Amino acid sequence: MSEQKNLGRIEISPNAIASIAGQAVLECYGVVGMAKKNFADRFSELVPRAHYRRGIDVAVIDHLIYIDLYVVIQYGTRISEVAHGIMKRVKYSVEKTVGLPVAQVNVHVQKLQMDGDGR
Repeated sequence: MSEQKNLGRIEISPNAIASIAGQAVLECYGVVGMAKKNFADRFSELVPRAHYRRGIDVAVIDHLIYIDLYVVIQYGTRISEVAHGIMKRVKYSVEKTVGLPVAQVNVHVQKLQMDGDGR
């Protein structure tokens, strides 16, 4: 994504936007972590914190941001409430930081994790 101004241009990579979104997700109630995006994988793996961007897809189309998040949620929480909380927090964080509107935040729950379940 780039923005033209008289003094030059500002470019924000999708990876930078993914970092902002990922940090916002990990601060949400009920979220255990990010998961790999591969639907073909029978068992979703938790992505290590250092690589959580692997669980995030970002597209910028016509100055609108589209974000897909692949998450692992704590078993026993209300999935719809956690997902809506993620959507709101990510949208707010990205729009506040980047200054462009977020058109969509899609939450893909890949796994529910029980306490002590390290898988």
